[in-house]
Amino acid sequence: MARTCEWGLLLVLLLPLVGASSLGTVVRFNKATLSYVSDIGKPHLQRALQVTVPNFLDRSGKVPQSTRIQILDVHISRLQLKFIADFGVHLRAAVNFTVKVLRVPEPLELMLPVVLLAGARVAQSSIGTLVISISTCSSLLGQASMLDTSHSSSPALLVPVLKHLETVLNNKLCLSVSGLLQDLNVHLGTFIGLKPVGPESQIRYSVINAPTITSDYISLDVNAVLFLLGNPIVLPQEDTPFVLPWPAGNRDAMMNLGISQYMFNSTFLLLQKAGSLNLDVTGQLDSEDNLLNTSALAQLIPEVARQFTEPMPVVLRVRLGTTPVAMIHANNITLRLQPFIEVLAVSSNSAFQSLFFLDVVVNLSLQLSVSRAKLQGKTSVLGDVQLSVSTSNVGTINVSVGPEAPMMNKVHTLLDRVFEKPLLDHLNALLGMGIALPSLMNFVFVNAEVSVYESHTSMTPGVWDWMTERLLPAAKAASVG
Repeated sequence: MARTCEWGLLLVLLLPLVGASSLGTVVRFNKATLSYVSDIGKPHLQRALQVTVPNFLDRSGKVPQSTRIQILDVHISRLQLKFIADFGVHLRAAVNFTVKVLRVPEPLELMLPVVLLAGARVAQSSIGTLVISISTCSSLLGQASMLDTSHSSSPALLVPVLKHLETVLNNKLCLSVSGLLQDLNVHLGTFIGLKPVGPESQIRYSVINAPTITSDYISLDVNAVLFLLGNPIVLPQEDTPFVLPWPAGNRDAMMNLGISQYMFNSTFLLLQKAGSLNLDVTGQLDSEDNLLNTSALAQLIPEVARQFTEPMPVVLRVRLGTTPVAMIHANNITLRLQPFIEVLAVSSNSAFQSLFFLDVVVNLSLQLSVSRAKLQGKTSVLGDVQLSVSTSNVGTINVSVGPEAPMMNKVHTLLDRVFEKPLLDHLNALLGMGIALPSLMNFVFVNAEVSVYESHTSMTPGVWDWMTERLLPAAKAASVG
């Protein structure tokens, strides 16, 4: 069984302050994370504390007797985690141990309350992940009680037994907690693996410096390296990193993730370099409503009618020579694409013949959402698609629109019609695949809320007030086969 841990998420997409740019993203774990970890971690800690106790040497009789002691049950009545500023996390657990002393002829069963205290330091590892280590640890034994008082065994036996248990538990419980954290560190190592962006591109996240730890949160500056065909893409970097100021985001969400415009545009640069945004638009020649044939163009362009007396297929080869530009405003993202389109026709010998080239400008509205651990997008066209002929092999073509040029309007309408829907279908299929967000293996985001904000020119009181969002309900763990 693989355990899928569900995390409430508020993703905040921000323009940087003036003079600042992003080298990656900012991940912030809030207090709600600790409550969630307490819930899902309690059974794991209970199992880890089910330690083996060595035999007790009972010297109360004439002959020393080796007595077996067994921990029958471990129950954590309370597990509390809290952030310690500039350090990490403090753990306090109230644990009840049910202990059986297999003394002949009358075994004893005891209830032993223990308070387990530990300080866990959170730091940056050498490979760019978080690493957690035990810095201090101790256990405090409470007043033991016999579960069955009908036995006639002397209560005086409790004193050496409890002394033996105290010695053993002080050592073994802390070792168990340390071992549990080592398992967690192995899982934290999955943070830096390559994650897909497109068919031939990947992204790798890593923690770039020591985490910022306060009494309210742990914040990570995360760098992203983009890869194309296994090779890193070199991006320009600026000196001032992107920051997610406190109390930006939703403090009731378990995790806030801030992404800058720089990082956002860099992802589109990767998709453009990979050719993922390119497409070829074709149609079926025998389809009655197919506009991608020379007959449709021949009605509007005389030279096409002269060169192609029989209907032949037409292909629109759409290529993105420049990187898409994302323009971010409050609650709104506009994406500008400037592709060029080569219009080709299949000649009688089945070779492609270039008819003309178009320069295109199209503005798109981009809506973002989060599914599991990926950022997905959906686009729609804003306004009219701008078309202009850059090169023509079939004479002069005017695709400008206006009341004085009804025929040219038809050319524009035809090209717009056969281009717009395939473009949207292609982009939405690509963006629907999603771009992997910083996450761990088997962790997904639920109740995710995406907010888009435009930054201000300076930090003044109240600038970030509008970033407070409504409460996101705490997520529960789920198991999947």
